Formats: sequence, C-alpha cells, structure tokens
Amino acid sequence: QVQLVESGGGLVQPGGSLRLSCAASGRIFSIYALGWYRQAPGKQRELVATITSDSSKNYADSVKGRFTISRDNAKNTMPLQMNNLRPEDTAVYYCHAKPPFLRIDYWGQGTQVTVSS
Repeated sequence: QVQLVESGGGLVQPGGSLRLSCAASGRIFSIYALGWYRQAPGKQRELVATITSDSSKNYADSVKGRFTISRDNAKNTMPLQMNNLRPEDTAVYYCHAKPPFLRIDYWGQGTQVTVSS
C-alpha cells in the first residue's frame, strides 16, 4: 500500500510560481512511475506531467517550458515546480503513483492551485 500526500498549493497571481510536492510512503518508491494530474471545475482530470522510474519526463503541451517535474527517491518525494502560472492552470492537482506490472493506481487527496489577480 502506498499513501500519497500533496502540499504546496495556494493562491498566486498570474505570472507567479508555486512548488508542489508529493510525499509518498513505502520503501519501493523508486520503481514506481509517478505523475501529476489536475482537474478544473466542470472538466475531466488531465495529465500535467509524468516521470518514470529512470526519470524520463513527459509534459502536457499546455505546461511545457513552464512546469518541471522531478523525483527524489531518497526522500520519497516528487516536486512539481510551476512557473509563469496562468489563470487556466487553476485546478486541484493530484499526485499519482503506479507500480510496475500491476493494474493499481494510487492517488493523493489533491491540493488546490488558484491563479488569480
């Protein structure tokens, strides 16, 4: 069982920055594929960024060049650095983890990010 806890959300003005973090329990964090997803009001949950166990990264087109995903296997954390934020980035951001070879998905409880002047 893996538990994920997000932190770092809040209110920021357009053009500002936030750093989200996902803290995970479990001793085999390093082999999991990880990711950040978001869900805006009235919309479906969408992929923001993913990072594999060997640190290959993938980003949604809407956040490329502005967001950076990383992982620290020693600390069992996954930060998401978000720069040049836009009002359309407003959403609840969720941390996701998936072990290899298993049809299991772990989700955090979400953290609210609001971009507004």
